[in-house]
Amino acid sequence: MLDERRFCILYEIFTDTAANLDCSLLEELGVGLIPFSFYYNGEEHRVTSLEQFDGHAYYDMIRAGTEVTTSLVDPQRYIDGFTPVLQQGHDVLFVGMSSGISGSYASAEVAAATLREEFPERKIRLVDTLSASLAEGLQVLKAVEGRAEGVDIDTMADRLLESRHNMCQVFTVDNLKYLKRTGRISNLKAAVGTVLQIKPLLKGDPEGKIVCFAQVRGRKKSIEMMAEQYDRYVENAECETIGIAHGDCPEDAEALIALLNRNHPPKNIINACYEPMTGAHVGPGALALFFYGKKEFRPATK
Repeated sequence: MLDERRFCILYEIFTDTAANLDCSLLEELGVGLIPFSFYYNGEEHRVTSLEQFDGHAYYDMIRAGTEVTTSLVDPQRYIDGFTPVLQQGHDVLFVGMSSGISGSYASAEVAAATLREEFPERKIRLVDTLSASLAEGLQVLKAVEGRAEGVDIDTMADRLLESRHNMCQVFTVDNLKYLKRTGRISNLKAAVGTVLQIKPLLKGDPEGKIVCFAQVRGRKKSIEMMAEQYDRYVENAECETIGIAHGDCPEDAEALIALLNRNHPPKNIINACYEPMTGAHVGPGALALFFYGKKEFRPATK
């Protein structure tokens, strides 16, 4: 069945590791993957299979003091991924990580410009999801659904560019030092927050950047406030799949799910450990919620 469907595909969908979707699922859906790298102990690492990623060991390593870093993806990696598809006569739709939090999307643009000169007869459409993790992944799944329904590449790209503004991302972290290290919060706020158990509530803004919109005391309250944001902004929950990503804190993810199911239970929930690249920036104990909702969410200040 999959082979018959793939034969009929007129364009290929690509995403990157930050979408937080299992590689086996991407393969089943006919989605190509641009792998991202992360670094520790002086070595480069790539996750070629999230199913084999040991999130507990990874986040324990970070808890123990190992510093994990990420870097800009070179345009050549996108060129290497897209070229075989273009040579086969297919167009490319790339659904990628927010340009507001990573320069890697700019590398995809450079690669696309180069390939358009080499393959002028082919279409290469890029979608900046203004998101990361499963907020990006949910948009990939929306692209797959559209393609399966016969939606052409330009219409699908335009739909995603519009609906990305409805993607709501809200998250909290257990320790502020990882946000401090990546410049998301000042040293003073990080120090005070750690002492007083102040937990920030963060979100993706209209430009796809991460901003702090509230601070509460204690982990339980931060999870409750995430659920309150969901109740306020979710739309058509009964028809939607939502995403939850966590930095090796599955119990907190389950507590959040219980709160979400009280008033507006979603059709489906993808609950996953944060992939290592985004996880390196938010740290162990991070908990994030992603859902399609009202456009007012991104610009809202509380």
